[in-house]
Amino acid sequence: MIKLSATSPHLVQHRGRAVVFESIEDFHSRIDDEALDVDENSVLVLKNCGPRGYPGMAEVGNMPLPPKLLRKGIKDMVRISDARMSGTAYGTVVLHVSPEAAAGGPLALLESGDFISLDVHKRVIECEVDEPTLRARRANWSAPPLPPRGWERLYVKHVLQAHQGADLDFLVGNSGARVGRDSH
Repeated sequence: MIKLSATSPHLVQHRGRAVVFESIEDFHSRIDDEALDVDENSVLVLKNCGPRGYPGMAEVGNMPLPPKLLRKGIKDMVRISDARMSGTAYGTVVLHVSPEAAAGGPLALLESGDFISLDVHKRVIECEVDEPTLRARRANWSAPPLPPRGWERLYVKHVLQAHQGADLDFLVGNSGARVGRDSH
């Protein structure tokens, strides 16, 4: 998903080198680092912030730009995530990538340095990595461990992906009758 009205016209078609953050904590720990290998043509990628990965698909997809680029006058760059963000946010941000990285979706195999092409009008995002490399990465990938127990474990184990509504699989089709406020 991308909000075309918030997308910078010069980024509607773009090709850039990925700068990958494995989690929101990784993003926050490195985005202000002056040594971060990023430029205005890079594509910021935030993984593991979808329904399972965060868990809960928090509003963390509006990644702020690196301060060293802001000081150069850069006001927007392509950002991609399996997270979500507020509808009032701005910028060239592709969100709700699904299936998410934590479920083995396309972002799971992405690494810093990979080239990504975006063509908003054609509705295409391509990772320019050859199939043998992707197969090798897939063979080495493993899903994050489930939480040990409780509601969080049930949620992570049963939540559907963003394109399926991020509902719990055992509730689909079983909503039942409405329970009134005074029925307790």
